[in-house]
Amino acid sequence: MKVGDVGEFGLIERLSEIAGTEYIGDDCAVIRDNGKIILYTSDMLVEGVHFIKERHPPFKLGRKAMCSNISDVAAMGGRPEYALVSIALRPDTDVSFVENLYRGMRDAAEEWGVEIVGGDTVKGKDIVICISLAGTADERSLTLRSGAKEGDFVLISGALGGSLAGLRALENGIDAPDAVERHLDPGCRADISEKIGNIANSMIDISDGLASEIGHISEMSMVGAKIYADRIPVHPSVYPVADALSLDPVEMALSGGEEYELLFTVAEEHLKEAEKYGTPIGRMGGEGVRLIKDGKEMKIGKGWVQF
Repeated sequence: MKVGDVGEFGLIERLSEIAGTEYIGDDCAVIRDNGKIILYTSDMLVEGVHFIKERHPPFKLGRKAMCSNISDVAAMGGRPEYALVSIALRPDTDVSFVENLYRGMRDAAEEWGVEIVGGDTVKGKDIVICISLAGTADERSLTLRSGAKEGDFVLISGALGGSLAGLRALENGIDAPDAVERHLDPGCRADISEKIGNIANSMIDISDGLASEIGHISEMSMVGAKIYADRIPVHPSVYPVADALSLDPVEMALSGGEEYELLFTVAEEHLKEAEKYGTPIGRMGGEGVRLIKDGKEMKIGKGWVQF
């Protein structure tokens, strides 16, 4: 049996059993130590898989790498604090590329109050950026994927699909600067994550696509979900790219990853407060995850998968 046969999440399930931890399926590991809640996460960007060096300015790539980790901590209602940066480089890599990459990481780190405290540098056949980040959370704001309840409202913190539109624009030579910027430097929503965490039952960030992320919440919470296609906020930059390539904007919003918006669920009593931070797009309940589109109920698709 090969890794490609079991897939990313099948592999994660196997590794979780071996490691003997309940938190591998969440955005961060959660360690409780003398009354403190410490969050740990690690994310990698691999050349040729997650970025094309010639298309991605190093400063923006550095920001994106740091923000993807900060977003993991934000997705659990936490505060990011310290980062370790490890990187594999080809010997012929320009020093200026590496310097600007680190400048981008530092820029994002300073924006969100993170201190870069160390890391490692090695030789490799491809460029690999691996950031490990530690943060903290309060008991009240800590929010897992597994806390969604029957009847919860499902909300998304912002418009989706822009990053995928930017990728498609770069691949096809389409002039769509807003979409390209959304792909190159998507940022994250650490600005509202703790506030959401104080009222949410579950939360996750949109790293692999809305379709995948609602599936993770549903599976780990053991409750189904119903998502309404006409309520999903589509990023304005999606439409010109979708028109040029004859694609469905809503499908792009469903399947596009690397958005780092927050998907969360709240009880009805907190809905009014939650709407300050997001748009209701569905409700938890029933069996499986279903998409309501054009009056028809269908099985929701999948977002990005690694294998």
